[in-house]
Amino acid sequence: MFNKVFKIFADFDGTITTQDVGESIFRRFGKKDLIDVIISDLLNDKISAKESWEMMCRAVDPVDKKTLDDFINNMEIDPTFRLFVDYCSANGMELFVLSDGFDYYINKIFEKENLSHIKVYSNRLSVSSSSRLVPSFPYLDANCLSSANCKRNHIISNSSEQDFTVFIGDGNSDKYTCQFCDFIFAKDDLLKFCEAERITYFPFKNFNDVKLKLEQLRVKKRLKKRHQANMKRREVYICE
Repeated sequence: MFNKVFKIFADFDGTITTQDVGESIFRRFGKKDLIDVIISDLLNDKISAKESWEMMCRAVDPVDKKTLDDFINNMEIDPTFRLFVDYCSANGMELFVLSDGFDYYINKIFEKENLSHIKVYSNRLSVSSSSRLVPSFPYLDANCLSSANCKRNHIISNSSEQDFTVFIGDGNSDKYTCQFCDFIFAKDDLLKFCEAERITYFPFKNFNDVKLKLEQLRVKKRLKKRHQANMKRREVYICE
């Protein structure tokens, strides 16, 4: 009955989790005053996302791995997210997590929550033999300054022109990315950005809100793709 294909792309920190895990880690284990300056510089476009992560890792003294892991294991996800995952699966909606955070904590949190089957694209983080945090950026793109993991590229690579693309996010790394999707669910800083830029969005508090609106879209007889998103995607194709 419903032949629309939806591709769902969700941010992780502060969207799936109840707090920004990456930022929490660096505030807990790093030099707080320096971390505050780095985050401020990122939000004011003085440095790129990649530069901010590298600087924050350098601002962390050698860390005890068990203490770090225990800190991560205390982080919680939105209690409505699991039901949203089930909803997507039941309705043939592919779900991708696009994070400008790190696999180190995302994998641990998803493993704890029995959600390791979800496809995740993120930056990478390891703890060296000298107990230092070492970041790497396999999905870096010079055109995606607000996200060291170029979320835009994952959206384009994992969807076609016929698919209806959905983005769910809350923060700085989502501002550029969301513009390439047909439907945007926004809260916090992303919501403020969409309002300031007059970008159409749906506000949400949790994934139940997203699920209810998606169901309305899914059963709608005539559903239009967002013209601005199509134009953005075409600009990328032309540049490539």
